[in-house]
Amino acid sequence: MGFISVDHPTPALKQLPTAVAFACALLLILVVPGIEVTDDFTAVLGIALMVVATVLAALFTRMPKYEHLVLLVPVIDMLAVGAFRAGTGAALSLFSAILILPVVWIAAERGRKHILIAIAGTSIALYAPYFFGLVPEVEISGIVRGIFTPLIFGLAAAIVNELSRQSQVQLEAIRRLADDKEVILQRTVEFANQLQESEAQIRSGDRLFRNVWAAVTEQSVIGTDVTGLIDAWNPGAVQLLKLDGSEVENKRYVFDFHVPAELNDRSRELNYPPGETVLNPGFSALVESARLGQAESREWTYVLDDGTTIPVLLSVTKRVDDDGETSGYLFVATDVTQSREVARLKDEFVGLISHELRTPLSSILGYLELLRDDEDNPLSVEQKQYLGVAERNAHRLLRLVGDLLFTAQVESGKFPLDAHDTELDRIVSAAVESARPIAASAGITIIQELPDTTPVVHGDAIRLGQACDNLISNAVKFTPRGGTVTVSLSAENEHAVIRVRDTGIGIAASELDQLSSRFFRATTATRNAVPGVGLGLTITKAIVTAHHGDLGVESEEGVGTCFSVTIPLVAQTSAVR
Repeated sequence: MGFISVDHPTPALKQLPTAVAFACALLLILVVPGIEVTDDFTAVLGIALMVVATVLAALFTRMPKYEHLVLLVPVIDMLAVGAFRAGTGAALSLFSAILILPVVWIAAERGRKHILIAIAGTSIALYAPYFFGLVPEVEISGIVRGIFTPLIFGLAAAIVNELSRQSQVQLEAIRRLADDKEVILQRTVEFANQLQESEAQIRSGDRLFRNVWAAVTEQSVIGTDVTGLIDAWNPGAVQLLKLDGSEVENKRYVFDFHVPAELNDRSRELNYPPGETVLNPGFSALVESARLGQAESREWTYVLDDGTTIPVLLSVTKRVDDDGETSGYLFVATDVTQSREVARLKDEFVGLISHELRTPLSSILGYLELLRDDEDNPLSVEQKQYLGVAERNAHRLLRLVGDLLFTAQVESGKFPLDAHDTELDRIVSAAVESARPIAASAGITIIQELPDTTPVVHGDAIRLGQACDNLISNAVKFTPRGGTVTVSLSAENEHAVIRVRDTGIGIAASELDQLSSRFFRATTATRNAVPGVGLGLTITKAIVTAHHGDLGVESEEGVGTCFSVTIPLVAQTSAVR
């Protein structure tokens, strides 16, 4: 406990009323006639005890560590009042009422035991005249007074004790409430500071978003709700579709800018299950992949209000709310008009150059053959050797022209296939046998692994053979002398899988996704001076894709590369090896 708090006054402050009352009693004795000291010793003893009690109260106030002895003060006060009462008329003394002050002090302390202390102290004070032999005869009234008065004081002490206890309980509750309020206030201040910081971050993020949103002018970004109603329209959309945001936001739907025929074709591709109700098949066709959580970019055609059409590469992503539920979609479109034109001109150029080269090359090869077969003017051995070099290079250039024409056909979508049910093992075996002479001259071993059953696919045997030739030729070309090329065929999960694995120089992991690009050459190829123009894998990829298959690759520099071709099976028939 403290000594200078509202709920616990200092001992000196508690002693003050008793000391003042005692001083008033002394003053009355001095100035009021008829009030006399009947026994000097007990009166002086009472005064001395009161002085001791007052001094102790002052000491305890200065030294809180002796707090547990504080109740000595009111006890001494009671003894002082008892002695002073005995010396100022005994039972007839006017100063018995002073006892109420130390009684209240004791009774106000916490604990029921203090009520008994107050009663005992009162009894001692009232019987003090008898202790000092100042009452010659014991009267029944004195005995009753010594019992009845302490009981009355005890009742008063009980009331004071209970009131003190209740007030202390209330005070503690108030203190706890104040502490709780203090904690709440501190937390409120902390929360306010955090909220202020969060608001600053949100404002900063909002400014950044607005700056980025305004800066995106090359791509059209359109936001919609789950029905396709447009609720966001960036400057790129303004530039591409020639409409201001105020003209479309919350007024028009995103599918209004699409060609209906394209949406219908896409809806037929999706082939919704029977019984599934689609309120807007056109919009569903746009967002189906995004709705399923799959990233998809595909070409669509935007239609302007004046009827102008713009080809775009469109990516659709899903927008979600705080609960993870779909709240709308985001459409990011890039105008591909220029890139399409560039690709068209490039293909036209490649096709033109290839066509113009094919005719003179065919003529050159024809005249070379005439020279070699001219019986009237036979060539010398040295001339035949020179003629062979020219013929080989002419054939090589003719194959390159054919590859260029083929890639132009692929890009233009005019890639012809003569598809029939084809036994794939024959194609693989033929490709391996064709590559053996070149591999043998390069010091490379080719291993062939075929299954016990014949995988049958629906495809163009010539084109599939071309794909196998390209993969095996690449494997031999990129494998150092003494290496191995393993060509295997297997049937896995209703697909035929052709794998061409080599122990060659490998390909950097960062370049694997560029291998099917036209004219791309891996750094390992250029660093090791491996000849080529970068069309073989482009052609192979196109052939595999045209057969509804996949071309995969795994590679590690210095270890080797494995290409895999996966094509759907038609059937498997037993075959004897």
